[in-house]
Amino acid sequence: MAADGSRGPLEQAGDHIVAGRAMDGDVEAFAVLVRRYTPMMRAYTQRMLNGSAEVDDTVQEAFVTAWQRFGELDDPGKVKSWLMRIVSRKAVDRLRRHRPAVDVTEIDRPAPLHASPSAVVEVREGVAALGAALRELPEAQRECWVLREMGGYSYDEIAAELGVPVSTVRGLLARARGFLITRMEAWR
Repeated sequence: MAADGSRGPLEQAGDHIVAGRAMDGDVEAFAVLVRRYTPMMRAYTQRMLNGSAEVDDTVQEAFVTAWQRFGELDDPGKVKSWLMRIVSRKAVDRLRRHRPAVDVTEIDRPAPLHASPSAVVEVREGVAALGAALRELPEAQRECWVLREMGGYSYDEIAAELGVPVSTVRGLLARARGFLITRMEAWR
């Protein structure tokens, strides 16, 4: 932003121009990318890490990595997806360091005001049952399911993240979903 509070020309420029300048070492351009994409990266990371206190650290690490690896960005116009892949990998790395990968029993959503105590207990038991079922899945199936269902990843993004073909991702997800449907039948 300019000193008078208006948006400067760099703030208004498209990703292709801003990322191109950042790739050339322009710190101001990189700062524009940080301001532009931090909210989205934080929201995504918060979903991946279940609101962990490590969200800001993960996003910051992603930007440090991006700054160090700008030479690997082939198309400056695709900086948004490139940054999201970096932050995604950082979040997955943190999940892997804190095995079990995802404990859905820690997802504690507040009950609606009209919910009875018995309904709240039933929901919590359902979440606990889902957590137990996820822990029974083989690691590859669990990672695919979490990335797809909780992270919102596409099949192509999951394949790239895990380093496997898309057909493998489809098979892992199908097996994970089949197991979870069977295991969670009582909770339908």
